[in-house]
Amino acid sequence: MLLNYLYPEMEEKWLARCEGSFYRNYSNDIMEADIESGEVFLARDSFLNLLPQGLITTDEELKQGDFANNYEELQRRKQLLHETFLPFDNYFFQKRLLMEHQTSEILKDKLSYLLKEYFDFDIEQESNPLVREAAILLPYVSTWRGDFSQIRNMLSVLMKCEVLMSVGRYSHLDTTVCWLPKVRYDLLIPNLSAEEFKQRDAELQPLRDFITEWLIPFDVTCEILIKEHSTRQEPSAVLDYNMEIKE
Repeated sequence: MLLNYLYPEMEEKWLARCEGSFYRNYSNDIMEADIESGEVFLARDSFLNLLPQGLITTDEELKQGDFANNYEELQRRKQLLHETFLPFDNYFFQKRLLMEHQTSEILKDKLSYLLKEYFDFDIEQESNPLVREAAILLPYVSTWRGDFSQIRNMLSVLMKCEVLMSVGRYSHLDTTVCWLPKVRYDLLIPNLSAEEFKQRDAELQPLRDFITEWLIPFDVTCEILIKEHSTRQEPSAVLDYNMEIKE
């Protein structure tokens, strides 16, 4: 996975040399990688390790005759066998790289597929960056819907500002006999000019619609407003932005 991610142009050019899983306890899976030569040394077993014990040497071979010469001959045969099995090791290594690449492509498209097929939401066609980020949470909508604190945290992360939340009641009448639950989020973004306020508010509107549709229960009234919430005692320049009503 790491080789595919860092060096996609080398997908079919690697020469894999498997040093054996014995090294796994002492090094990373990729022991060494040479981009110039395309060689990668892996702490994995090769096909040579599948050969039955005693094929290269017997238990008595190193005990008879000159030990140094026998050991040198043993290493020479082992190196020849490594080179002989190198094409097989590389073939299966390339197959594993291809499989990992295809798996990564499928996983990358998994979210788009789920959103489109199960939620009828085409994230590829969504142009608003805030909605695109929020849409990632749609698979968890069953647990997030109605969780006002989680929605506040999400707004704070997406808008990169402090968010105040208040929960109360809403009624269009002058009485509280009939009312609906109400949640309000104040996004504290100070020092916006009138034009900046209009721009940020317009960018926020698609996110408002998304949150209201997917994350707020149908019987709850929701307001998401940009507020300054400063301590300055200056005349209000923009209605409903840097104007506060003290109770």
